[in-house]
Amino acid sequence: MGTSATARFDDEQLVYEEEGCEPAAPQPVYPPWKVLVIDDDTGVHDITRMALRHFRFEGAGLEFLGAHSAREGIQLIADHPDAAVVLLDVVMESEHAGLDLVRHIREVARNLSIRIVLRTGQPGSAPEEAVIERYDINDYKEKTELTARKMATLMFACLRGFRDIRRLEDNKRGLEQIIHSSSDLYRYASLDLLSSGVLEQLSALLNLRGTLLAGSQSGSIAAIQDANKNLSVIAGNGCFLDAVGRHMNAVLPDDAKALLAECLASPRQRHVSAWDDKLLGLFRGASGDERVVFISGFMPQTDFDTYLINLYLGNVGDSIENLMLREEIDETQRELIYRLGGAVETRSRETGNHVKRVAEMSHHLGLLSGMSQREATLIKCASPMHDVGKIGIPDSILGKPDKLDPEEWEVMKRHPVLGYELLRGSQRDLLAMSAAIALEHHEKWDGTGYPYGKAGEGIRLEARITTLVDVFDALGSRRCYKDEWELDTIVAEVQAQSGRQFDPRLVQLFLDHIDEFVAIRERHPDPDPE
Repeated sequence: MGTSATARFDDEQLVYEEEGCEPAAPQPVYPPWKVLVIDDDTGVHDITRMALRHFRFEGAGLEFLGAHSAREGIQLIADHPDAAVVLLDVVMESEHAGLDLVRHIREVARNLSIRIVLRTGQPGSAPEEAVIERYDINDYKEKTELTARKMATLMFACLRGFRDIRRLEDNKRGLEQIIHSSSDLYRYASLDLLSSGVLEQLSALLNLRGTLLAGSQSGSIAAIQDANKNLSVIAGNGCFLDAVGRHMNAVLPDDAKALLAECLASPRQRHVSAWDDKLLGLFRGASGDERVVFISGFMPQTDFDTYLINLYLGNVGDSIENLMLREEIDETQRELIYRLGGAVETRSRETGNHVKRVAEMSHHLGLLSGMSQREATLIKCASPMHDVGKIGIPDSILGKPDKLDPEEWEVMKRHPVLGYELLRGSQRDLLAMSAAIALEHHEKWDGTGYPYGKAGEGIRLEARITTLVDVFDALGSRRCYKDEWELDTIVAEVQAQSGRQFDPRLVQLFLDHIDEFVAIRERHPDPDPE
């Protein structure tokens, strides 16, 4: 029995294979390109399918979807917005039905990516030059000139155009995602939250690009150098969800560990490599600290995919650097505040840890009282300066072990105003709150305090909070003029002063959570006396 030759279109060339030959090796399966055939002649549908039945482009064949009128075509376009090509007859239920459908596709459906090829058996009813000029089509063919080879050539041209337009659209969306993701990074207030946000945005970007594979081995991790110079995982997702807190080398596959070792030995500030289905990025900050991002299940489709990830991770490195610099500035400011408050306490022969405890307790009571996290953070930084005005009080009064006489007491009562005068006038929220606390932390709920005898809600909330925690901690601490009190005695005194010295609502909140405030005291004990 002899062999017969059949035409087969394969990857941009027309080849022939003989029936009875050994089958080719299995090829990867790609989703087919959708081709819409809209024509009232059933024979045209059949001939089109027959001529292009073996056609392949970039590893994928064609899926034919048909309609026999412009009305049916409208629904077909709506049902398949991802179609690559439409082969469209001009004359169907009306002389210009196909031309009307072209306008619908471009202007109503807003489908600008599909390639439109007009085919007509009556060229006189729609002259080519006029149609191409007036309508947004990509080609115009008479049905008699479309041989199998010419149809293949036409299909290659259309699919290349569709592919390139889709890539441009995808790349545009990818860049938009980069801009959105990068700007969104600045809303994170801590390194842990930033790292989790990085992985969340990275997953969104990879899913958008179609480069994140599904499966049990897909995931990503972020690591940063800890105090011991070890790369510790601080965020993970997917298959790395349980990796947080572990050393980076304990969770990386062998090939990634080997690459990471090379990167760490290199002096380069940034290094991003993609291989197989993995990507690893290393970034060094100005201080030399290393940060690492690793992705498993990453399969870029184009070089642009890798470029986008590289661009995003570069922005991540900048964001981490900025956040760490901000945290360094915040920590420095906080330490300066503690040292300033501690210096005042030292002058009055009191423990420097008192200001740390007041800061932590003020923050905790602020949150319990309904303050926002930002307001509670401000009071944490502002409350240590409540006694800063004591720098203007003579040492003879501050360090006197005995009870102050009336004249000395009047001098001591000036320290709230002195502190306020020192801190007032700034536009910074922290210093404005510090000034208010310094001025009002000796005012009492019943109006018998000083310096102005303010009462109740007339006293700023941050001052009322600081007053309560300051007295609580002071009573439990040794002073030059007294020994520390027992907890039961302190609680009894706080209860006794509810509605007198202290805001009753704050007292109730404080006592309801007394164990938490005691725990804060225990975390910052006074140093042993020498």
